[in-house]
Amino acid sequence: MTNLEIADALDRLADLLQVERENPFKVRAFRRAARTVEGYPQPMARLLAAGGDPTLLPGVGKEIAACIRELVTTGQLARLQVLERNAPPSLLELQRLPGLGPKRARLVWDKLGVATLEELEAASRDGRLATLPGFGEKTATRLLAALAEKRTTGRRLLLPTAALILDELLPHLRAVPGVMRAEAAGSFRRRLETVGDLDVVVASTDAPRALSAFTGWHRTARVEGAGDTRATIVLRRGAQVDLRVVPPESFGAAWIYLTGSKAHNVALRALAVRRGWKLSEWALFDQRHQKGGRDDSGARLAGASEEEVYAALGLAWVPPELREDVGELEAAAAGTLPDLVRLEQLRGDLQMHTTWSDGRASVGTMVAACADRGYAYCAITDHGPGLPVVQGLDAVALRAQHAEIAEAQARHPEIRVLRALELDLLGDGALALADEALGRLDVVLAAVHTRLKLPRDEQTRRYLRALDHPRVAILAHPTARRLGMRGPVDADWPAILQRAAARGVAIEANASPERLDANGDLLRQAKAAGCRVVISTDAHRVRELDNLRWGVDQARRAGLEAGDVLNTLPLQELLAALRVPPRP
Repeated sequence: MTNLEIADALDRLADLLQVERENPFKVRAFRRAARTVEGYPQPMARLLAAGGDPTLLPGVGKEIAACIRELVTTGQLARLQVLERNAPPSLLELQRLPGLGPKRARLVWDKLGVATLEELEAASRDGRLATLPGFGEKTATRLLAALAEKRTTGRRLLLPTAALILDELLPHLRAVPGVMRAEAAGSFRRRLETVGDLDVVVASTDAPRALSAFTGWHRTARVEGAGDTRATIVLRRGAQVDLRVVPPESFGAAWIYLTGSKAHNVALRALAVRRGWKLSEWALFDQRHQKGGRDDSGARLAGASEEEVYAALGLAWVPPELREDVGELEAAAAGTLPDLVRLEQLRGDLQMHTTWSDGRASVGTMVAACADRGYAYCAITDHGPGLPVVQGLDAVALRAQHAEIAEAQARHPEIRVLRALELDLLGDGALALADEALGRLDVVLAAVHTRLKLPRDEQTRRYLRALDHPRVAILAHPTARRLGMRGPVDADWPAILQRAAARGVAIEANASPERLDANGDLLRQAKAAGCRVVISTDAHRVRELDNLRWGVDQARRAGLEAGDVLNTLPLQELLAALRVPPRP
């Protein structure tokens, strides 16, 4: 059993324990252990075979270690099977709906027999839901809105989840005799914020063998379809993967075809047609020399690599993140494609949390981890006061935290540790901390966490007032969205970005996979408005510092270069750009 499958089983157990109203600390323990197993570099089976003790892993106690051993040994978990028999699987999806949660999901199941999204919608519409204790008409209306949003977003994967699947599937396919290449394509390769179906393209001299290895992969739950050159499987976690197998001489054309957005591909094909050519997933052909009326006959111009296909069309190779038909083909023809920012160009991380608010690691631990990554600087940005679910720092706690930051700074003189705070905006846009306390900070991040449903004009005025504050340097996760949970706040973003540019406030590309806020589209608008950008992880534990890559992807989708991103700057230039006051 793979680590991903073990983590999935632990996650499902945590879900069902919530339904059964188990101790919340135990539920969180199983979730933490799932993340530990998922990210562990060595297979659990190998660890156990070598006599390793799972309880030495972070967050894994004796009970969870026994579950891991049972999963590795038998491939199943008896306790999970019992719980799955006692609760409909659909109830798990129900409890993830914003505004419901495990307790309320169990209540509507117990009292109304509602266990699916469809049944919940019916109960919300016919008035039954409003009769339950703690519900009411407003709750029913909010749940209907959440159901509508869920239908819009569909069942989509976060990028790290998609990456874990592909990191296991692609090596499996590359090991198949006859397979020359196996690569990810589709929206994952373009780094859309979430991914629907996963697309894989394989170059092989033995298509039947490659297809058989794909459909027979051990994580396959069912085969949706299989032909001579393509197949579709659904995995046990519900993700769908589509495979296309082509001969090596067609790999480049197929990779372009399966990667680009529909608009990008249409524009490419139109460019070929204007020259009397045809571009398909097989190759670029000169139709002026076609034989027998077949579209894919005639002189073969290119197809083995993406570079040769683009070059034959008179274009520079277009990075996959830009393939959305937003001007990239014109830039490729003119030789003016941006030199997209790269992960290795970032010199530090400007948002992370510690145990002083809702983080899971100490200041010293987070600073040491940043120093180990070779950063020139990092910012400790715990929450300020005012958030209802987070113990934020008031002026008194801030002094104590700064003493701890000073100790970490002394232990790691190789990295500059910035004293920062993520401050929630009050309803009128004021900051939730007095100016006197703000004066002790190096950097102030403004963010919206509450009152997300304010009317558009009121929400916009709230942002604009915050941006006018002279100490605000960064607008963190600007739209406050959470992927798969809630959409962005309604506000006048052109006006907000214009004000941010005028005040020298940077826009954050929050790299948390559940946020990716701002996304590529908003970052493109920010650049056009003259805003600078910071890419930060919003990490709450050490391993989340590795999420920086997902924020870089969104910056690349926006066409950002290193010069557009503040945390590619050397320390002194960064301090000047963020208007960090000199320390006494």
